[in-house]
Amino acid sequence: MRHAIQNLEESKIREVANAGMGRSDVLAFWFGESDEVTPEFIRQAAIASLQKGETFYSHNLGLPELREAVAAYTSKLHGPVAAGRIAITSGGVNALMLAMQALVDAGDHVVAVTPVWPNLTAQPLIMGAKLQCVSLHPHGGAWRLDLQELLDAIKPGTKLLIVNAPNNPTGWTLTREEQQAILDHCRRTGTWIMADEVYERLYFEDTPNRCAPSFLDLATADDKLVVAHSFSKSFLMTGWRLGWLVMPTAMTHHMGKLIEFNTSCASVFTQRAALVAVERTDEVTPRVVAHLKTCRDKLVPMLQALPQVSVEPARGGMYAFFKLDGYDDSLDTAKRLVVEAGLGLAPGNAFAPEAQGWLRWCFASKDLSRLDEGVSRLRNWLQR
Repeated sequence: MRHAIQNLEESKIREVANAGMGRSDVLAFWFGESDEVTPEFIRQAAIASLQKGETFYSHNLGLPELREAVAAYTSKLHGPVAAGRIAITSGGVNALMLAMQALVDAGDHVVAVTPVWPNLTAQPLIMGAKLQCVSLHPHGGAWRLDLQELLDAIKPGTKLLIVNAPNNPTGWTLTREEQQAILDHCRRTGTWIMADEVYERLYFEDTPNRCAPSFLDLATADDKLVVAHSFSKSFLMTGWRLGWLVMPTAMTHHMGKLIEFNTSCASVFTQRAALVAVERTDEVTPRVVAHLKTCRDKLVPMLQALPQVSVEPARGGMYAFFKLDGYDDSLDTAKRLVVEAGLGLAPGNAFAPEAQGWLRWCFASKDLSRLDEGVSRLRNWLQR
């Protein structure tokens, strides 16, 4: 077996979750998903597709009508994006891995902004790349980017920059000015940008398009930019495993070949559900975002009231990322919280070594009383 695979670290989030799964007394906030089921009209579209017998292969790049709908959806948010730049993938994770396979050779220099969801730093290592991480810096309970530090890391030989904003786990979001500076610099160095913008609609600032700043707002159709998206978060479709990529037109045909050799295609019935979700997005996403903001605004002040906690409200995403003073081993703390408090959180060092001592709380809870109870359990545990 390849050493790169043998040396991969297992997910610390899963390690904590595995310790608590199956226990009815544990309040679980460890995974990045809402506990609300997919809306009925989306589920019915999948059922109708199955009842029609749509159980066969589809085009490698996805159903043409779904690609058109995703292009129209993206264009409404960010300006014209042609369907020829869209590929439908079997989940956001699959979208990111496909982009990595398409862009990265063994030995390539890849830069990633961290802390970040661990898949994004594992994927270039799987490809045999040389990974350099540039960390955000904590200021109180918030994380910020040293832009010059990032630009200095991206050199003419750098093949790829990986950036996730709004960020999982910190909630940090790029400003328009930072995006422009990064894009201009990567144009000069010839570096590809792989932007994970899965959380772009889960954004709590007041903007005209109710969306976080995107590289698509600034880039041309031919820029070395690949943007990854998922139906999971904004459409409450985590278990459906469906995502998409936006890329330069010249890249799309080759992406179709990669999809063929990875998964062949996404299943038709899930794509039918996604088509309805995109066409009726105004019935889902604004309500989801409004509820997440309510959850954030309820949870964060309760955490801030605890004397050992440092936390600030995230601008985007679905997480409260907080420092717990006096508890420097995040993984050990998270495991203890499961056993001793019945509280399931994700350890900060799952996302980067510099996030040791931090914990991630997914606040996407349909029942707000779960947040009250979770904080109560944390408070009682700290007092003990």
